[in-house]
Amino acid sequence: MFIDPMLLATAPAPFSDSHYLFEPKIDGHRLLFSQQSGRIRLYTRHETECNQQYPELLVPFDDDILLDGEVACTGPEGVDFEEVMTRFKAKKDHRIKELTRTSPVTYVVFDILQYKGEDLRKMPLMQRKEILAGINMQNQQFGVIPFVEDAGEALFNQMVNRKLEGMVGKRKNSLYVSSRSPAWQKVINWSYTDVIITGYRKDEFGLLAAVLDESGRLRPAGIIEYATQATRKEFYSKSQFLVTGEDKKFVYLNPTTRGRVKFRNWFKSGMLRTPVLTELIG
Repeated sequence: MFIDPMLLATAPAPFSDSHYLFEPKIDGHRLLFSQQSGRIRLYTRHETECNQQYPELLVPFDDDILLDGEVACTGPEGVDFEEVMTRFKAKKDHRIKELTRTSPVTYVVFDILQYKGEDLRKMPLMQRKEILAGINMQNQQFGVIPFVEDAGEALFNQMVNRKLEGMVGKRKNSLYVSSRSPAWQKVINWSYTDVIITGYRKDEFGLLAAVLDESGRLRPAGIIEYATQATRKEFYSKSQFLVTGEDKKFVYLNPTTRGRVKFRNWFKSGMLRTPVLTELIG
């Protein structure tokens, strides 16, 4: 049984509110756990079934159930987004078996939508949390996400200090709806860095970003695909005087324009994850 999940709005800044509870934001991917008539199915938010990729999660409950949560991998430096994506993309049985041993996933449950044939989505969130707390998680790979009431800013500061992804604030009385809702809001713990823009994509917005390596040479750092319309307009106005060449996909520039980006983290390859151009600085 698949239900379109409730999606997060974006809060402009960390906040505290007595009408909200606050959870750590887990850096993995969304996963619905469905057990109907004893049959287990795992779904992504886009209804892609992924039982094959996560065999360690296929342990039945005592009755039919529908859970919402995040699947994640934990490495030496904490939650590892790249590793869970490696798990998700694995298709061959021998590779999945190997990864299940070397990079087991954890399913972090934050909501319960159905239990023992009863639809719980029209219950207030706090009532659903109480039901979830009473469920016997028979699989050691399952855990229920902790939360605090009221004190969102304090939790966000903890997430920053621990270099975690951020937090989610949820209205305590929120019903579960299959759409993006302001009742659930995320606050991302962004990192910031300066990059040099060496070109841009022709067909759709995308800036070639580079940074200096240890020897002082430019190395690629990814493509920036997000910026406000005003910042894009400013960039194109400046870039017309800096063109040094082009090919079928890109226009290349004299590397004199610098920009400030916010991003999730660095990939192990040295690329920026989800960079957003916040301003041009030269």
